[in-house]
Amino acid sequence: MRDTDSDNDPLRRQLTPLQYEVTQCSATEPPFRNEFWDHHEPGLYVDVASGEPLFASTDKFDSGTGWPSFTKPVDPRRVSEHEDASHGMRRVEVRSAEGNSHLGHLFPDGPGPTGMRYCINSAALRFIPVDRLEAEGYGEYRRLFSNSGV
Repeated sequence: MRDTDSDNDPLRRQLTPLQYEVTQCSATEPPFRNEFWDHHEPGLYVDVASGEPLFASTDKFDSGTGWPSFTKPVDPRRVSEHEDASHGMRRVEVRSAEGNSHLGHLFPDGPGPTGMRYCINSAALRFIPVDRLEAEGYGEYRRLFSNSGV
């Protein structure tokens, strides 16, 4: 459990209130009123709290749900899956493996090739444009965009 005293929790100072509520308290942001639901720029999405690389724009698709959706993470070891029985539903919660940030949920209704939909809160993500990958320390992920015309 995180220390909720803002003076003792560095993440409370680093993140916006919404980012903190989503990543540390498993909140959900509103659909269609978040930063990345309709975002199409090529680049990498990382954990807003830890900087851990999570998803590539090449795996992003419009699910019609109002949240950013991806078919897969950049590396399956970067996310962990947990049973979520909250709100009277059985779902699979997705968290960042290193930072343990709540990201969103995983559903089996996505497009090919995986058939999965990682439904992710924008507030859990920070976007790194392709042309900033090296400068931001994510140069090794440039390869993900070599066949996408970027």
